[in-house]
This record gives sequence, structure tokens and C-alpha cells, in this order.
Amino acid sequence: MEFPGRPNTMAAANRLTVVAAVLLLWSLRIFVALFSLQVTHHSQYQASARKQQEQEIDIPAPRGTIFDRNGQPLAISVPAASVSVNPMQITDVKFAAGLLGGILHLDKQVLYRRLTAARDDRRGFLWVKRRIDTFETARMKALNLEWATLKTESTRHYPKGETGSHVVGTVFREEEGAIGVEKALDTSLHGKAGSELMVMDVRHRGIDSHVDAVPQNGVPVTLTIDERLQYIAERELKIGVELKHARYGTAIIMNPYTGEVLALANYPTYDPNKRVQPTDNARARWDLGVSVPFEPGSIFKVVTLSAALETTNLTPDSPIATGGGVLKLPGRVIHEAHHGYGTITMQQVLEKSSNIGAILIGAKVGREKMYEYVKRFGFGDKTGVGLPAESRGLFRPLSKWGTTSLASVSMGQEVSTTSVQLARACSVIANGGMLVRPTVILKRGNKLEPREAPVRILKPETVMTMRMMMEGVVLRGTGKLTARLDGYTSAGKTGTAQIFENGHYTHLYNASFMGFAPVTNPQLVIVVTLNGTAGDNGMGGAAAGPVFKAIATEALRMMDVPKDIPEEIADAKKPRKTDKVVEEASVADLGGNSIMAEDQTVKELLAEEARLTQLAAAEKAAEIPAATGEATPAGSGHVLVSAAPDPVSTPAPVSKGPTVPDYLGKSMRAVVEEASADGIEVMIEGTGVARAQVPLPGKPLRRGERIRIVFTR
Repeated sequence: MEFPGRPNTMAAANRLTVVAAVLLLWSLRIFVALFSLQVTHHSQYQASARKQQEQEIDIPAPRGTIFDRNGQPLAISVPAASVSVNPMQITDVKFAAGLLGGILHLDKQVLYRRLTAARDDRRGFLWVKRRIDTFETARMKALNLEWATLKTESTRHYPKGETGSHVVGTVFREEEGAIGVEKALDTSLHGKAGSELMVMDVRHRGIDSHVDAVPQNGVPVTLTIDERLQYIAERELKIGVELKHARYGTAIIMNPYTGEVLALANYPTYDPNKRVQPTDNARARWDLGVSVPFEPGSIFKVVTLSAALETTNLTPDSPIATGGGVLKLPGRVIHEAHHGYGTITMQQVLEKSSNIGAILIGAKVGREKMYEYVKRFGFGDKTGVGLPAESRGLFRPLSKWGTTSLASVSMGQEVSTTSVQLARACSVIANGGMLVRPTVILKRGNKLEPREAPVRILKPETVMTMRMMMEGVVLRGTGKLTARLDGYTSAGKTGTAQIFENGHYTHLYNASFMGFAPVTNPQLVIVVTLNGTAGDNGMGGAAAGPVFKAIATEALRMMDVPKDIPEEIADAKKPRKTDKVVEEASVADLGGNSIMAEDQTVKELLAEEARLTQLAAAEKAAEIPAATGEATPAGSGHVLVSAAPDPVSTPAPVSKGPTVPDYLGKSMRAVVEEASADGIEVMIEGTGVARAQVPLPGKPLRRGERIRIVFTR
């Protein structure tokens, strides 16, 4: 039996089945898509979404501040505005490039290409210019562009300008160290950058941001440099270079006991706050005292004579037959001056800066020992001063020495050295025979920079003798007219080396002076070098000596170092206008000529001080710490006897009147009480019992004269 309407029911059922199948397939596809979106490709789609909605921006960390030893800032980071834009919000890229390029002094075509590329990449953030100046900042603020943002960053500023610029250095645009300490300690100074996450809407407008990582400031650094001494060194060096029409110059002040560089000046100099210009003198940014070696000339005779005192039987009074002033060597001839010196003492070889004398002394030392002592003084090796691009100089291995190399090295040829190496070598004599490591880094953060222990390279008795002989250079020799200080004893050595260029020696000089003061307890070592001087006034004593004197005088006053020469003695020691010291010219050096007779009062003082040497040596318990070569701290008051008797001097007639009391063997308290009761001024040096004194007991006591007394335990 057929029921009407049944076919319609079947058709409806089929349609429902089809619809259900379609819905099932559609649901299955949605499920697959969701599975792919949420599971299979979740990370990929999530990263893509974050790229469109979020952008991470670095937050630069301010660099650490650089201070001098007294806490004066030499390099600081100050706030500066940086310009960024949202390229997706810019409707007219060409107009934006022209507007920003004009305000920020940028190439408009380059900026247009950068903005276009950022829009094509759908980037919502782009740095336009970092660390803009105050004028650019003011103009950007006045425009108040919706698609441009000013962000505060930091920029490097040098409060002292040119002062200390070669030591402190500079940074690149992204505040990465370029030269100087800024480069040497870039890792410590740079700090660690932070990050900021910015969330944007569909139109790439910032709607939220939060800091993911806080920036960590760089570690502050304290230098050994004293900004006041640095200023003095730079000022006097500039005067010396310009006065002598030199090409450039270097001056270094160093603590001989610790190796701390108190000042390192170069001229010409530069202002690190100013950008490099194509017309700038490229040499102005060179750290000449560390990076540029030169032939030292006669200064090197200090090494030669030190080696002779330790390896031969020569003494300061040993006769050296220099002959008529001409010495023939294989393939070359050494000339002394206009005439020869004849037979002179080894002391006078140093004072007159005799090249022939130095060669003869070096011959007695021998090749092997000379090489050994030059290496002992550290020549040919870096000092490790803590500045980039330090030169090790040049000192050839013994196997590469030629026939006349020993003669050349003895008078300062066939070796090149930097000024900081000379300062280290001079410190050996000043500190008692110890080789120290120079350094410009005092502290990182609150931690003192590790120091290498000094190494003994000379015997104490050698140092005593060399101090005496180097003081003779200032009292009677090539530094007499220019390097003698008022109120202070000083010692040193001049050097005038002809400059070797283009395969031959020129008529230009490296004029140098290295010395220390006061002689009995050196507080500083100073090395001055002027490059490119000429003529008689361009030699070591005439050119570098006055710079040494000016720097030393100001530095000792600023450091409150007591004067060690009584006023009457100081007046007697001043060179007379008729005095003249002629410096000789040879291939390697220009030294001194005849020596004028010394004032009788000075001779007596020198003779008595020499006798004090014998007295101190005879007292077994009276070894003076500075004399033993221990690294005596500055200001400790330990003494080294400073001068030798002049062979031609005669004792001054004994005048009637008060005589010097005998303080030997007494305690410091007893000496002070007795001297005060007698109205006598005494100079106390050391601690313990009085073991030596100058003037000696029984000598005439002049009005206002101070008695120097050495105490030891």
C-alpha cells in the first residue's frame, strides 16, 4: 500500500544527509585549521603576530665616569635626545625625508630610502638620528610631529676639554671606545644595555610599553692622573714646543716608587668634545709618549754607566782617556766637539755627555753585559702602562748586532724607546734600583687595580753613585744653565739625538731631559722630549731642560714637597750670567763642553755630603731604606747621598764662630729638643737613632743653615 507524500520524505532525508556531511567536512576543516594554528604552527604565527604588534627597543646604558686621582671627572655621560619615527604613520615619505633631513642635517636621499625600506618591511620603529644637539632638539620639539618621537639617551662629554685627552681618549658615535682609556677599558666602561617592549595597534601606533631589562651603568674608572699636574705639564710643554719651533713634544710625570703616571702630556693636542674634521692634524690624536718611539741619544748613557759600575772596576773618579775628540770606528768616525776633552773622569763623561767616553766605557762592559743591562731596564719590551697601541720600541737581539753596535748602543744609538720607557728607566735610579710597572689605572669601581711587584735590577750602591753623578749633570754639566731648580736639589741627564729620516741623519734633533727631584728623597720623575728642534738652542739642555724645570717647580710646590736647599745655598748655586755650557754635536748626541768652577760654598757642601756616604757605609746598622733600593713610599724621608766631591775643590777656610753640634747617636726627641734650645733648624729624615748628618759635627754653622740628619733603626 503506497502512502501519499513518501517520496517527499525520502528526498528531505537525503538532503539532510548531504547537509550533515557538508557540515561535518566543514567542521573537520575548521578543526584542522585550528589545530594547525594553535598547535602545529603556533610558534610561527605567534612570532608573526608579535612582529606586527610588538617591537623591542634597546635602552643604551650610560658609560662609566672617568675620574682623575682626586675625584675630578674627566669623562662623563650626559642626557641627549635621539629622534625615532613610526614609518607606518608617515603619509608622505618624501616630505618627511626632506623635513627631517633639513632639521637634523642628514642626507635627504639616504633618509628617504631608509624610510621607504622600513615601510615596505611594515616596521613601526626606526631611529633617524641618535644624540642630537640642543638646537636640533629645540626645533624637533617645536614641530611636535605625531609620527616622530624624542627619546632621552646619553652622550659622552669631557669637562676638561684638551686636558688629559690623550690618556682619557674618545668614543665613536655609538659610545664605543676609540682611543685612550676609553678603548683600553671599553668592556668595563660600556655597561650592559637594557630593552623595552613596545605594543602597537593595527595602525602601528604605540599603545603600551614596558621595560624588559633595566640597563646597567658602566663601571667608573679612576686614573692615576692628577688633573692639576696634567694641566701644568701640557701648558709648559706647549710653551717649549712653540718656543723652539719643534714639531711635537711629550712630557711625563711619574711617581718613581709606584709607577703611577701623574701626568702624560702630548703636543699638539685636541679637544675630544669636537668631531674629527678632514682638516685636523692627524698627529694631534696620537699618544706620542706611549706609541711613538725615538732614538734617545745621550740619555741612554745612564744605562751604560750603570752597567759599568756593576760589571767593571770603574768608579766615578776613574780616568777615561777620550783623546783629542776623534774616535775612528770601522766604517765611521765619532767626533766629540770642536776639541777633545783629553783624560777626564767617568763622572765628567756623564756631565759633559762625552760620546767617546761612553763608547770606551761601554767597551769595558762588553756586548753581553751591555745587552743584559739594557734588557734589565726594560727597553725593547712594553711597559704595560694600560693604554692602547703601546710601542715596545726597538732593541735588536744580540745575534743581530753589527761590528760597531756596542759603540752605538753605549751612546744611545741603534735603540729606540718611548718616553714612558725612559720614565721607567729613570725611576730605577730615583727609587733605589727597582724596576716598576708604569700605570694610568688606579681603580675600577671601588677596587684598586692590581700591581706587579717591583723587581730589583741595580745594587743599592750603584743607585747611590748614579744619583750623585746625575746630580752633577745639573750642578756642573749640560743641564747646569737650564734644569737646576730653585730651592730643590735635582738630578738628570740631557739628550740630543739627531733624527734619522729617509736613510740618513738630519740636522733636526730629539731634544730630551729626564730627571728627578729632590735628590735625597725623589718625589717625582719627569721626562721631556721635543721632536724636530734645530741649532744650538734646540739641544737637550737648552730645549727640554727649561720645560723640565718649569714643570718640576710647579709640581713640587703643588705637592707641598719641602724645599731641601737653604736660601743662601740656593742663591750660591744659581748660575752666573757669564756661565756657558756648550753642547756638542755628534751623530748620536750633543752633550756639554767645559765646566765652570763651582762656587766654593757649594763645593764644601758637596764634599761633606760625599764624606757622609763613607760614614753611612761604615755603619752596618745605618743602611738607609731608599739607598737599599726598596720601593720607599713618597714622603717617607729616607735619604740617598747625592753628590761627589769635585776633584779640584779645596776646603773652605774655617771661620770663627758657632759650629755644628754633634747629634750622632741621639734619639729624634733629644735632637729636636737640643736643636730647638740652640735655635738651629734641622731636617729630620727617617726614624730611630741619628746615624749621619750634614754638615758634619764641628763644621762652621752659617746663619740660617739647616742641618740634615738621617735617622735609622
